[in-house]
Amino acid sequence: MRIDIITVVPDILKSPFEASILERAIKKGLVEIHIHNLRDYVSDNYKQIDDYQFGGGAGMVMMIEPIDKCISKLKSERDYQEVIYMTPDGERLEQKTANSLSLHENLIILCGHYKGVDQRVRDHFITKELSIGDYVLSGGELGAAVLCDSIIRLIPGVLGNETSALTDSFQDDLLAPPVYTRPAEYKGWKVPEILTSGNFPKIEAWREDQAYKRTKALRPDLLKED
Repeated sequence: MRIDIITVVPDILKSPFEASILERAIKKGLVEIHIHNLRDYVSDNYKQIDDYQFGGGAGMVMMIEPIDKCISKLKSERDYQEVIYMTPDGERLEQKTANSLSLHENLIILCGHYKGVDQRVRDHFITKELSIGDYVLSGGELGAAVLCDSIIRLIPGVLGNETSALTDSFQDDLLAPPVYTRPAEYKGWKVPEILTSGNFPKIEAWREDQAYKRTKALRPDLLKED
């Protein structure tokens, strides 16, 4: 998979891809991350990528021309399944979206900034708009990093255990059940006996029951019940 990220502040995006699982995925050749500085697509000496909005109002708006040049250059080199815009008013990122995007070969992610982008960018270039929550950040870079993490960890070979991602919260519209590790008893706090019983069918049944109970208590909105 290849992901091209278009941004005004590329330095924000360096560290997420230089550590842990994402770094290993890149080194193993399972994913390519290319970060593009939008100012490289501006010809004037001031490297201006924003301007005042028509009609007046507070805040600057990202201009259409440098975004057009960047996206058009990338699309001339390969086919992209999605051109994603990170914006607070986009569709909320959920696990099913990450699952779907992880199956693609090439993605472009445009990071919003200031008051956003010229609407014509959204009308003519963007195929999907995503948000990581109902709040506003200074830019879309952190949201893009979150999106990339949610996608890349699903690519076969990225995680040590191929089934690990399939048992995460939200994969089946349930939260994950409680998990425990050694020691089996600590300060009098014991691991549920079922988990040390070796009876794996019963363990799976217990986990499913616990996942349902946790979801009902913490996120009942996830349960599709009549």
